[in-house]
Amino acid sequence: MEQRKITGKSILAAAFGVLLVGVGVAFNNCAGFGNDPVGIVYDGIRSVSGMNQAQLGMASNVVNIVLLVFLFFVGRRYVSVGTFVYLVPYGFCVDLGNYLYRLLGASEDFLVRTAFSVMGCVLLSLGVAIYITVDIGVDPFTGVVLVLRDVLKKEYRYVKIGFDVTMVILGTLLGGRLGVVTVVTALAVGPVIQFFTKILKKYWLKMM
Repeated sequence: MEQRKITGKSILAAAFGVLLVGVGVAFNNCAGFGNDPVGIVYDGIRSVSGMNQAQLGMASNVVNIVLLVFLFFVGRRYVSVGTFVYLVPYGFCVDLGNYLYRLLGASEDFLVRTAFSVMGCVLLSLGVAIYITVDIGVDPFTGVVLVLRDVLKKEYRYVKIGFDVTMVILGTLLGGRLGVVTVVTALAVGPVIQFFTKILKKYWLKMM
């Protein structure tokens, strides 16, 4: 799996992307309108293990570490520097998002929660687009999807759809919050990420 040369600049950019993803996931979770297909698994693990809302970051770390161990055994070629750049700060970024949600005075008001959900979806999409643009590796979830693609010998997009549906079902059964954000992110975030990535790549190539 080819990727661009890893530099200090690309690592910092990827870490910033992870920051946006983590904060976006936290905003969606705190707003209460549901989680994205990955966030709902984190929330489900948090729920079934008895963790409180503020411990979503810890739950995400547990999930990502388990997936990383899995990749080491069945898909080591998909583990790279970028995987650890994603994994190491991710839980902290989610916790930071929870803190920012409270710090910014979020309330139970419907419009306020809606605004935070919109921000969460935008930050999530932009963060993933940045991570894709710098191209220094894949996160643990994407690594698992790639392994499944290799095993099933199907196109990535079809495997990704099936994987997301499975994650939504699993997360919901575990107690994760299912809602309108789950549907929106499953259907709309892909094109939004593609839009952001197309723009970012132009500027990133110039910078590099």
